[in-house]
Amino acid sequence: MPRMSALDSALHQLSEAARRLGLDEGTHSLLATPRRSLSVAVPLRRDDGTLQVLQGYRVQHNLSRGPAKGGVRFHPDTDLAEVRALAMWMTWKCALLGIPYGGAKGGVAVDPRLLSRTELERVTRRYAGEIMPIIGPEKDIPAPDIGTDEQTMAWMMDTVSAHTGYTVPGVVTGKPVVIGGSLGRAGATSRGVLHATFSALHQAGIDHRGATVAVQGFGKVGGLAAQYLHDAGCVVVAVSDVKGGVHRGRGIDPAALLAQLRAGAESIVDVPGTEAISNEELLHLDVDVLVPAAMEGVLHEGNAAGVRARFVVEGANGPTTPDGDAVLEDKGVVVVPDILANAGGVVVSYFEWVQALQAWFWSEDEVGQRLQQLMDRAYDEVSTTAAEHGISLRSAAHMIAVGRVAHAHRIRGLYP
Repeated sequence: MPRMSALDSALHQLSEAARRLGLDEGTHSLLATPRRSLSVAVPLRRDDGTLQVLQGYRVQHNLSRGPAKGGVRFHPDTDLAEVRALAMWMTWKCALLGIPYGGAKGGVAVDPRLLSRTELERVTRRYAGEIMPIIGPEKDIPAPDIGTDEQTMAWMMDTVSAHTGYTVPGVVTGKPVVIGGSLGRAGATSRGVLHATFSALHQAGIDHRGATVAVQGFGKVGGLAAQYLHDAGCVVVAVSDVKGGVHRGRGIDPAALLAQLRAGAESIVDVPGTEAISNEELLHLDVDVLVPAAMEGVLHEGNAAGVRARFVVEGANGPTTPDGDAVLEDKGVVVVPDILANAGGVVVSYFEWVQALQAWFWSEDEVGQRLQQLMDRAYDEVSTTAAEHGISLRSAAHMIAVGRVAHAHRIRGLYP
């Protein structure tokens, strides 16, 4: 049985929220349809002189609550359907956290690991040039995602600035601090995962100190989330990346694994004193908290029944399909949904954008405190709504977010 695609999952979640909210068919259709979808050719001159044409995308799902906001990913599986789903989830994420943005997403279908640094720069600048007509501080503000980082954002900002004739720091977020980035932006998504995990545990009367955690996906989000959870007193018993994982019952120090990667290792596997474990086996470990922080659709009808964690905190976007969600709900597993759990990145991106517009910058402590306030407030709103309606945290989160966007549509009206 084929797994549900990311776009099918996103549309299913919207339909459920629209039904609970009693939205009319026209409003539902409006919210299901992206405002703009752009496909662009991205020609790349390789270092050996050959020419390769890549495919790029930028989707702006909704603009009713403000300019569009969303990451740019470089991944070989990136396509228009995936980008549409991710843009929709960004709309709900921003609305849920009360941030005045709509959702967007973009990407290039390429494996960045197969490109040299100069080739990566060429791809980035050409892609930025192709989507330049629809991005800008008041239009659409890209940020890093899978396969991109602060250097990618620096190249994008410079490309737009060169064409504009002056520096435009607000055109992207997640850029280096030295050129207008925000303190606290690096690791913000992971800190959001930390706050969401603590909220879920504490609400259930569980002390986070000593709580066992398994993290699938030891990348930008999962790696630092594992580190922050470890530093706060949780016991991280397993982590994995695309090549496999490691497990140790008494706990793993993620700092050692991060150092191994920084030293040039291609993977975290084969760490002395640990047991090898597959990504699938990690999902079924008997732990308090499972953090899927890799790709979409890793928890589905075919494997959700084997999940033994009490809590699933979604560090990735769309890691649980709707049919997998139903299985977990029947098992009594509490799922902290992606649009809440991994919202820390867009929250601090919003802070970065505000600072760029004001040319006034905050301390890292200020950024961290404001992030925690927004995350805690959103979790309280979601858990209260879930309790009032007798529904899951995901259903409650989508009810709140979709309701806010639908309300913005009604208030603004429809241009003839």
